[in-house]
Amino acid sequence: MEFQITWFVLWAVLWAVFFMLEGFDFGAGILHSFLGKNETEKSMIRQAIGPVWNGNEVWLITAGGATFAAFPTTYALMFSYLYSALLLILFALIFRGVALELRGKGEGAGWKKGFDAALFLGSFLPALLFGVAFGNIFQGLPMDAEGYHGSLVSLLNPYGILTGLLFVLLFLVHGALWLSLKIEGDLSSRASALAGKIWYILIAAAVAFLVSTNFATNLYANYFQNILWLAVPLIAVLSMVAIKIFLSKRQLTGAFFASCVTILMVTFTGVVGLYPNLIPSSIDPAYSLTIFNSSSSPYTLKIMTVVALVFVPVVIAYQIWTYRIFRHKVTAEDVAEEKESYY
Repeated sequence: MEFQITWFVLWAVLWAVFFMLEGFDFGAGILHSFLGKNETEKSMIRQAIGPVWNGNEVWLITAGGATFAAFPTTYALMFSYLYSALLLILFALIFRGVALELRGKGEGAGWKKGFDAALFLGSFLPALLFGVAFGNIFQGLPMDAEGYHGSLVSLLNPYGILTGLLFVLLFLVHGALWLSLKIEGDLSSRASALAGKIWYILIAAAVAFLVSTNFATNLYANYFQNILWLAVPLIAVLSMVAIKIFLSKRQLTGAFFASCVTILMVTFTGVVGLYPNLIPSSIDPAYSLTIFNSSSSPYTLKIMTVVALVFVPVVIAYQIWTYRIFRHKVTAEDVAEEKESYY
């Protein structure tokens, strides 16, 4: 049982870190055509995420791999039940990667507009659909002994859409803060100002999400049973407020790290509420997939724990090295001088 709990915690951490890192890539991609007034500014936005976006996606692969290895039944049924939504996410991520790599390789207006649209959709759709998917998992999927009784359309229910919009707003603020931190000049100031404006909408969505969660899900049951866990959503709320406080003082680094904590804690808030479920059944709790009835054997989990202790630090070290190498701010001069870059 201890290994099952360990891998549940690790599963939550992997998804949370993915949302924290890839979140600002999604946000920057959505804002690319709206925040960038000209080709130079658009190039600066792409260069702010260009060196790190593909490394950030490693955490998605790791989270998916951990789900497959630790909870194979959950992996199989999740990818079956949510197949259409996950396929849309996959295609959107492919379009985004292609847009980042090829957008600067052509000179035609149609070429650039087409890849601008691909970058927007490839950033917006995953942000929205990941939220929709997790929102539906939070409230439970209509599944029983005969299988899944939902569809892609049924996933687009009010609570699922609300959770999707919450994710989009979280990533928009996160992305705007990253750009304000990584870019110099007027574009940085506009990005931080935009983050401050979106923050008000984010607060409204967060309040709506917290209220709706009480009626649409059973996530709060664990918190009522152990009030110590209330520290998780409390930290999420406090860090969200801290974003605005830091922004008002023009402390961009503090605002960005507060946004990081917010995304981590929002993810953990949902996961703590799920425990021990991985995918609850909205029809009958007896059909829910839990960390106990869908996990691999204890021996497999033990071997995987050893492997994780070896390779997860390698991934972390690689990410730290990458961010250190590309720690400089992006300027208009960089865009003009760089010949092999995301411009």
